[in-house]
Amino acid sequence: MEKHDNFSKVNSPLVSIIIPCFNHGKYLSEAIDSCLRQTYKKIEIIIVDDGSTDNTKNVAKNYANIIYLYQENQGLPSARNAGIKHSKGDFLVFLDADDLLFEDAVAYNIEYLIKETQLAFVSGAHQVSTIDNIKIKTIRENVASDHFQTLLKRNYIGMHATVMFRRKVFDEISYDSTLKACEDYDLYLRIAQKYPIAHHRKVLSVYRMHQENMSNNISLMLSTVLKVLDRQKDNLSTKKDLLALQEGKQNFTKYYQKLLYDQFKNSPNPSKYILFLFDSNFISILYKKIKANLMGRFKKYKFLKNIIPLKGKRILFNLGIYKGFIPPIKNVKSGDFKRLRPFSKNFGYDRGGPIDRYYIENFLAESSDSIYGRALEIGDNDYTLRFGKEMVKTSDILHINDTNPKATIVGDLSEAPHIEDNSFDCILLTQTLHLVYDYQSVIKTCHRILKPGGTLLLTVPGITPIDYGEWGYTWYWSFTGQAMKKIMAEYFPQSHLDIKTYGNVYAATAFLYGMGLPEINKEMLDYQDPSMQVIVTVKAIKEENEN
Repeated sequence: MEKHDNFSKVNSPLVSIIIPCFNHGKYLSEAIDSCLRQTYKKIEIIIVDDGSTDNTKNVAKNYANIIYLYQENQGLPSARNAGIKHSKGDFLVFLDADDLLFEDAVAYNIEYLIKETQLAFVSGAHQVSTIDNIKIKTIRENVASDHFQTLLKRNYIGMHATVMFRRKVFDEISYDSTLKACEDYDLYLRIAQKYPIAHHRKVLSVYRMHQENMSNNISLMLSTVLKVLDRQKDNLSTKKDLLALQEGKQNFTKYYQKLLYDQFKNSPNPSKYILFLFDSNFISILYKKIKANLMGRFKKYKFLKNIIPLKGKRILFNLGIYKGFIPPIKNVKSGDFKRLRPFSKNFGYDRGGPIDRYYIENFLAESSDSIYGRALEIGDNDYTLRFGKEMVKTSDILHINDTNPKATIVGDLSEAPHIEDNSFDCILLTQTLHLVYDYQSVIKTCHRILKPGGTLLLTVPGITPIDYGEWGYTWYWSFTGQAMKKIMAEYFPQSHLDIKTYGNVYAATAFLYGMGLPEINKEMLDYQDPSMQVIVTVKAIKEENEN
């Protein structure tokens, strides 16, 4: 892809330093102090309290002119996105609450970006220390070119506090709130694939190590970084990029396998790692170590790969311990799924509520800042009031006929000339489009009646049962993410579209069988497999200059 180069110089820029904090109040004051000591003074400091239950709020409130934001716990990516939304700076820096900036960090990076106006971000070197500020090492990388390919091979940036972003990149790219880790690496890749970036060797920040660091969760880090790399595959067009991707997956796998083995080897209580014998990554690295150490006598140790019988592996899988288990052919235990009819013919409403609503309501919660002013919803206004709250000034309800006493507008969105152009700040169109044969006319109407800058929040079914009742007679469509990209691009520019898919084989199967949301493991719903699309969500914004 040809990289953009449309960033312009900003005079006397404001820099926003965003500090997400979740129960790290004991470290927060040192992070804030390192920001206040910056030699570049035109900064704003934003603390995003991600649902902390410690003294985070009190620490933040001790500082004058600090912007303090609170949100219910939603995770680090969501907290950073909230900081972006509330920031005013032309340039942005993200600092974790347990880390520090050197006093010239902002000054050095901002001078770099003002001089190199085509860059989306610049990154530098960092120091690693203990939480008591005892220096362990300094990490400097030499990367002068081919930044995207180098990032595919390894995350040479290492620490996000060394990065200064140009604000414009966040007009179309944000942190992925579905990721439990590596969201910064994912962001670097998505930006570097599209825009020029740069790296230098100036030490700008301090990464402070302690037992609560997320990087200590090796299993999570490995699985997530491989997921992030796999996402890039469809965006790669050259052989060099594809080879770099494969090299990166191999590099990260070897790196985390070695960390896992070293933890086991150096632990004063190795027996606590016994469950790693059921982890294929650990078995692989342990087997290689045994093979190397025994110089040809390794054959007698091959039993390690099969040390656990099938029944034991299945038990550990059901306990959530051995996640890599796949049953052999003809050994799948279907249990209660051995039936020809679903548990529920009502989408699971009679078993506690539909599974697809988990994805729909999470999407609306993440998009709640777009539900404001005059809002339109179909059938009722439950979602408008629940997620828009006090930001909604007028809540309209559209129904196709006058049988709904709550309806403020009667009509069919596929043909609604009586609804004036540019009327609504937000339209909520959840699980409706598949019931309209001429769905393109519905989208055309929504685009027409949205105000410039207004938002359409749309969800459609992917893998789904068809209603056994009256809706079944007008159930025309199921959609995919790719289909929605094509459909929506007819009316909204690509840069104003955010289309995501949600679901996996567990969610799809449970939904098809009619299980209710309270019956299932919600943590398993959070894994997203783009080949198992239960729900597709669309956030579409009408261009400001449209009349």
